[in-house]
Amino acid sequence: MPKEAADSKSVDARAICLFYGVAFVLNWLLTLPLWISGEGPHTSLALWLLPLMMLTPAIGVLAVWIFLPHSVQPIITVTGLGLGQWPKCLSYWLFGWFGISALVLAAPFVGALLGECTLDLRHFSGLRQLVRQQPGSELLLEKVSFHTLLVIQFAQLLIAPGINAVFAFGEEWGWRGFLLPKLLPLGQWPAFGLSGALWGLWHMPVILLGYNYPLHPQLGVLLMMIFCVIMGVLFSWMRLATGSIWPAVVGHGALNAAGGFSYVFVNAEQTIDTAHVTILGWTGWILPILTICLLIVLKRLPVHEPR
Repeated sequence: MPKEAADSKSVDARAICLFYGVAFVLNWLLTLPLWISGEGPHTSLALWLLPLMMLTPAIGVLAVWIFLPHSVQPIITVTGLGLGQWPKCLSYWLFGWFGISALVLAAPFVGALLGECTLDLRHFSGLRQLVRQQPGSELLLEKVSFHTLLVIQFAQLLIAPGINAVFAFGEEWGWRGFLLPKLLPLGQWPAFGLSGALWGLWHMPVILLGYNYPLHPQLGVLLMMIFCVIMGVLFSWMRLATGSIWPAVVGHGALNAAGGFSYVFVNAEQTIDTAHVTILGWTGWILPILTICLLIVLKRLPVHEPR
């Protein structure tokens, strides 16, 4: 068997179907209030439901553990709940925390370089507009200068990945902790692609409501799948190289934390089409793809002797 294959000789289809069925159905059920409200992700319920949706893959893993326990034994090792080997894993943690953040922050600059958006790095009109949209913004700006708010926004990136990792764990335990190893008998690259595509498809209930791609809700399902395949390769690399899901959990937290920063950099007078700009759009995919190519050139992908 090639080195890039898993120890298992065949794909555990029953466990995969149970896991994905539970995660997908629960995600649709949690989305129903957003559909019924008619406001989609703009309703106040979304503040509660969207984080809960991120836990549904973890519930899928628990369902497998309950009904097909032999598929995830021993569960800590099989699903990567350990911390990996220290200090060898430290670089992967740092890449998850700071490397993923850097890719997200750089995305609007690539979009501007390719003529898909314009930036406002002098007045930060995008951030000013976001602040004005918040309740009590006038009172806030009376007490705190705009430049102080700008510094706070960037300072938050130092801790936000850790905070967001609490909910990102629910997804990463499912996608990279359980699903990825179950697909490894297909080979690493097919496992990367299929696990990423299924991760992207899982977002469909909210994407169709305009989440992430408000200008392209239907096309957004496909765009989200492509985006998840690309980012999934980087998260899978961290998972297999360390034997732990935690660097990927931190990376996922960084992705969510820095995702909104494109609106800080861009000019407030334009409409952002996320199909073209931000880390979600095709211009934002360029740097992650180049990072993957670099890992291939350095022979870090596929992972030799994945843990």
